[in-house]
Amino acid sequence: MSEAGAGPVLPAVRLTGLQHRNNRHFALHDMSFDIAPGSTAALIGPDGVGKSTLLSLIAGTRRIQQGEVSVLGGDMASRRHRNRIAERIAYMPQGLGKNLYPTLSVTENIDFFAGLFGLHGNAAKDRRARLLRATGLDPFPDRPAGKLSGGMKQKLGLCCALIHDPDLLILDEPTTGVDPLSRRQFWQLIDDIRAERPGLTLITATAYMEEAARFDQLIAIDAGRLLASGPTPDVVAGAGAATLEEAFVALRHRAGLAGAAAERRALVLPPRPHRDGPPAIEASDLTCRFGDFTAVDRVSFRIEAGEIFGFLGSNGCGKTTTMKMLTGLLPATAGKASLLGQPVAAQDPLSRLNIGYMSQSFSLYEELSVHANLALHARLYQVPKAELQARIDDAVRRFDLADIVDRLPRDLSLGQRQRLQLAAACLHRPKVLILDEPTSGVDPEARDAFWRQIGQLSREDGVTIFISTHFMNEAARCDRISFMHRGRTLAVGTPTELAARHGDGDLENAFVHLIEMAEGIGRQAQAPATAAKTDAPVVARANALRRIGVFARREMLELRRDPIRLAFALLAPLFLMICFGFGMSFDVEHLRYAALDRDRSLESRTLMEGFGGSAYFTEMPAIQDFNALDQRLRSGDVQVAVEVPPNFGRDLLQGRKPQLGVFIDGSFPFRGETARGYVQGIALKQAMERARQTIGKFADPTPYKLEPRFRYNQDFKSVVAIVPGIMMLLLVLIPAMLTALGVVREKELGTIANLYASPAGIGEYLIGKQLPYIGVGCIAFALMTLVAIPVFGIYPKGSIPALILAVVLYQVATTGYGLLISAFCNSQVAALFAASILSIIPAVNFSGLLYPTATLEGAAKWIGLCFPASWYQTVSLGVFTKGLGFASFTKEFLALAAFGVAFLILARLCVSKQER
Repeated sequence: MSEAGAGPVLPAVRLTGLQHRNNRHFALHDMSFDIAPGSTAALIGPDGVGKSTLLSLIAGTRRIQQGEVSVLGGDMASRRHRNRIAERIAYMPQGLGKNLYPTLSVTENIDFFAGLFGLHGNAAKDRRARLLRATGLDPFPDRPAGKLSGGMKQKLGLCCALIHDPDLLILDEPTTGVDPLSRRQFWQLIDDIRAERPGLTLITATAYMEEAARFDQLIAIDAGRLLASGPTPDVVAGAGAATLEEAFVALRHRAGLAGAAAERRALVLPPRPHRDGPPAIEASDLTCRFGDFTAVDRVSFRIEAGEIFGFLGSNGCGKTTTMKMLTGLLPATAGKASLLGQPVAAQDPLSRLNIGYMSQSFSLYEELSVHANLALHARLYQVPKAELQARIDDAVRRFDLADIVDRLPRDLSLGQRQRLQLAAACLHRPKVLILDEPTSGVDPEARDAFWRQIGQLSREDGVTIFISTHFMNEAARCDRISFMHRGRTLAVGTPTELAARHGDGDLENAFVHLIEMAEGIGRQAQAPATAAKTDAPVVARANALRRIGVFARREMLELRRDPIRLAFALLAPLFLMICFGFGMSFDVEHLRYAALDRDRSLESRTLMEGFGGSAYFTEMPAIQDFNALDQRLRSGDVQVAVEVPPNFGRDLLQGRKPQLGVFIDGSFPFRGETARGYVQGIALKQAMERARQTIGKFADPTPYKLEPRFRYNQDFKSVVAIVPGIMMLLLVLIPAMLTALGVVREKELGTIANLYASPAGIGEYLIGKQLPYIGVGCIAFALMTLVAIPVFGIYPKGSIPALILAVVLYQVATTGYGLLISAFCNSQVAALFAASILSIIPAVNFSGLLYPTATLEGAAKWIGLCFPASWYQTVSLGVFTKGLGFASFTKEFLALAAFGVAFLILARLCVSKQER
């Protein structure tokens, strides 16, 4: 394309020989083109050909493998340049709300991005209000992003991308799933922003050819290769085509790509044959309310068997809610719904087998391959075993999944994931197919192929199709359509009838006209407000501390909105401390014993009275014979059985040494060994007492008198050591598990791209995620201490400031440990398992919970020293049991602080700011 201006002007984007591989396959091959500053460029191509990869390389969120990418005057392979221009780039990744945080409200999501790019105060509020008004989200400022419709998520994602004033705006299929009126408003908003800032460069991947035609430059790619790049009219003319859609097909044919056709046959569905029987779907005054909000308001329609019924409406108008009520996934508040002549019942498995449902968002298993997902779906829907593989093979062929059958869904493009979902929905050959925007993000040729399948299912197999869409050419192929807005039906009829009645023959105009009529003239009066000018561009500046605060606030909000996670963080430690405090004890008391007295003499009874008078034993009914003795030990009725032989008393009086049998349950060695010591002690005491009675004095077996005195735990109760030890264990286990989900959860959701494309550093991100959990851990410790005082009688006897400082440093270390684990894991399940196992083993075995750390030797000693729990345990026991002061723990404080810093540095080194 030509350079702008008289002198040499550097392109806003320049690619030279760019190549990129994904799993040994070329995602991009020898890609070279320029994009002039201040221009607009549309990127078009089928699904999975590398569009998203290309845009992420330009945005700097993906590592360059080969070739050169120059953006805004510098090399994107340079980390310094990426950091310098991060505030000048806005990037909206592909996917319905992929850059959003589901539990945060609309306002909170925008405020997070504003803070990330340095906008605060009135500037951020004014910018936010304008964007919400322009996108039609102003009525929903407090609605969580996760409860928005797909199109509304896209609008919110755009607001987040535009909250600052970028010089380069990169949008990856931003209007996918957005209704026609909102698309018009969206592009009007873009035009307004570009009018204010003529130097803004816009790069957009789009599935809508009519959108691509409005851009200055067109970049067409397929199979990772560049088909054409240049001014849009020149590309169309050079392909010898009348429209952009025809030009793209011609370019693919010219490149010799398999499956491309020089001429694409117009898709015309044959008329629907009449079928007898009840309607496939019928709704009468169907209503659904969520609290005070009415999502669906008295909707009524009737769909005949084999009919293709289109459902069109503005984003958030209740289309998905209506579909879920018809499938039984959501109960209706009022009204009636029937399916194949029977009332919709959520718990009826037979009705479920007659329905195929494809949700708007991806609902299959990310951990299973394409083939495994299809196989699982077939089994869940009771496909006969003999037909299972044949049906899977047919689905793979029908929906063009052969090349990706062994890949995981997370590695697929949006269009490929949609085809996989459709294949799964059709596997069990349902009579009714409910499809919620199935072609969102799918390229034109793939959409036509999909609709050929729809036509075949409807016309040949008699399957009733209930489909929602935002593509007007798809709506025109339906037998009848319904327009819906704000939960109500606006019109129902054939596409031709509605277009003629409300849109002068144009279906999109009819749709826009009906919605504007429903909204009233006030909507049109608001339009000029979107074009309001600002005196100067917003200048964003944010320091590291402020960005840390932004990340911390967002993490805290997410934690507060997740009651299960918050309850686990605060209440689980209390519950587990109480359970372990009462259930875990080294005190061996009240051992149940019974005697098999074969002598029944005064001497044998005196011996048994020694056991009965001990606090360590509890007498049970006497044993009658040896078989009963063995049986009661096996059953656990007694732990100690004493067998007194015949003539025990006579032999004792005659100076002989009769043999006394003591049987001890040794299934628990520690208790068994302690019980043996108790028995030997009682026997020794009995012997000394008999010696006194016989010779008038005690027979002293030792030359000195031994008087043990316990210095700190005078009652010698294990709970005094167990409860602080359990606190130590829980303060590493729970925080490590919670923070271990931090990074990996964002990887799975895709929100990690917000970090990649922002000016924030990895260290700021990690510290921001860590801070809320440090606070939660300290609160959990305070609650455990407050409960331990009345329940167990355990309270700090030493320096409370020392204990508080140790807890804070310990939480810094354990949350850093969790972040380090999270950096290594690729799934939340793996992170949870790793955090729990790698926390419990060293904390229990090598940190002083079961054995004093001073007794550890060799490798065990070094494991203890290399884990923060052992250092904290020294402080905890010193304060709770020994009453030590602040100055006694200098070494421990330094060690805990070193662990916190070391774990954070290691996590920082393991988290990259670019995808590979």
